[in-house]
Amino acid sequence: MVKEAKKERKKDRKEDDKQHKERDRKEREKSSRSKRKRVSEEEPDEAEPPKKKLTARDLERLKQYQEELKKEPQHGEEEEDKPVWSLAKAQAESSSRQCPYLDTIDRNVLDFDFEKLCSVSLSHLNVYACMVCGKYFQGRGTSTHAYTHSLDTDHRIYLNLQTLKFYCLPDMYEVIDPSLHDIKYVLKPIFEDKLINSLDSWQRPTRAYDNTSYFPGVVGLNNIKTNDYENVILHALSHVTPLRDYFLKEENYANIKRPPGDKLELLSKRFGELVRKLWNPKAFKAHVSPHEMLQSIVVTSNKKFQFIKQGDAADFMSFLLNTLHIALNGTQKTSSSIIYRTFRGKMRQYTRKILPVDATSDMVANISNSDDYTEKAKDTPFLFLSLDLPPPPLYRDALHQNIIPQVPIHTLLNKFNGITEKEYKTYKDNFIKRFELLELPDYLIIVYQRFQKNQFFVEKNPTIVNFPISNVDLYDSLADEAKPKNKYTTYDLVGNIVHDGKPLDSQQKDTEEEEGHYRVQIHHRGSGKWFELEDLRKEEILPQMITLAESYIQIWKLNKTKTREERMGEDEGEEEDGALDPLAALVRQANNAAKDETKMDH
Repeated sequence: MVKEAKKERKKDRKEDDKQHKERDRKEREKSSRSKRKRVSEEEPDEAEPPKKKLTARDLERLKQYQEELKKEPQHGEEEEDKPVWSLAKAQAESSSRQCPYLDTIDRNVLDFDFEKLCSVSLSHLNVYACMVCGKYFQGRGTSTHAYTHSLDTDHRIYLNLQTLKFYCLPDMYEVIDPSLHDIKYVLKPIFEDKLINSLDSWQRPTRAYDNTSYFPGVVGLNNIKTNDYENVILHALSHVTPLRDYFLKEENYANIKRPPGDKLELLSKRFGELVRKLWNPKAFKAHVSPHEMLQSIVVTSNKKFQFIKQGDAADFMSFLLNTLHIALNGTQKTSSSIIYRTFRGKMRQYTRKILPVDATSDMVANISNSDDYTEKAKDTPFLFLSLDLPPPPLYRDALHQNIIPQVPIHTLLNKFNGITEKEYKTYKDNFIKRFELLELPDYLIIVYQRFQKNQFFVEKNPTIVNFPISNVDLYDSLADEAKPKNKYTTYDLVGNIVHDGKPLDSQQKDTEEEEGHYRVQIHHRGSGKWFELEDLRKEEILPQMITLAESYIQIWKLNKTKTREERMGEDEGEEEDGALDPLAALVRQANNAAKDETKMDH
């Protein structure tokens, strides 16, 4: 009975409270109506100021505010279970143009080259970068790692790596300030057509935030462990103008659809990000870490090409070009992708089977006229040409030193004149082949076969190839019916990849002393200078120094401004001197400089 009485008294009190609240509400409404009526009857002394026109952002914020008001509890309802976060109570999402913590941003520690993963949970979803210490954290709510980091270390400014919006934590408001645009540009560079067209005419170096000067495109690539064979290929391909211009604009390949779960979709995006960072004219530092690109290469190659194990640059280049072509939905047609349009050419291959050594005269007469032993012609496309080097000498000279042979590049190009024959051996039969070119690509890649693997170890051929850096004519390598179709046949050197040291031997232990390393020499078109890049090291070099090294891979650009007749006498003597005797060219250049200094003294 006592409990029932208490319940009735409690119920009566609630009803009385409800009646009092309802009576008070009606009185307030009545008083407010009367007040509005009196104000409307009075004449205003001054004209009302014109209302400010609402912008799209203000309209969107007003719409959110009205939605929050609808969700607010009415009078008499309990609010204990409602969350504290509410747009109607506090404008936590409101933007601010006067953030007092902008001076805490340290641009020297910002590095957006590494994979965008939370440093605590290793998640790639909703990642924020701390602008004070440069670390990555997940989330922005009250129970996330970024929020906890802001409370522990008093680091306030954070950048969402996907939406490119800045926030102040734990105050929970968006920061809008024009001084932050340079950070957004470093994270995601945007290249317009005007900027892309001006890259090849960039004559003066740019100064980075760390006070180092650099040319866009001529920046160092970080060697994480032994990924120098990948760095030189990425550098050389980034200086191929059509390939560079295509990947500088993300909309060219961002909408390419691949099957669900395809690993190749990531490769083209990562390569495009790397090219944009290499050519960024507003960088914070004069070097780039290709960490994300190398991770995608490991995944797409099924761990064949890793950055913790030395590899062959030619094999990696072949893999990268073919995989990028497939990732861009390329087909067998030359016009299906930027890779084929830039590097693809066509050759004709003549194959003839060799008669057996122990064959008698009767057998030779019978099988020589058969289809297996007649010469067959086949047209095949190519992405690069392989040139065979002459074998090095086996014995030492009188001074007990090995003589390093030298060979002109035109001698090696005779392989494709349609006359020179070479024997190719297989496990069963032997063939004689000869080649001639049908179509010349816009950019020709040449690979010198320096490494040969026998039953015991890998041998490296140290032969020096003498070549001019411009005006290399391939007219004699074309077939007779292809010569009228190819108006331009001369090439100029764009990039030269060099291998120094001992060859890679998988049967020996990989140590730093035994392994060789790669470096690349590239031509900066805007300044007209040659630069040598080896990981983070970069320096300007003389053109005569290029032919002194053991070239492995070269990229040549087809000159479409002048024909071979117009370039017939173009610096012919200087090119031949620099190609055949580069040391003499250096001596001649030093003598000319000394003469100039003597004239200035007088």
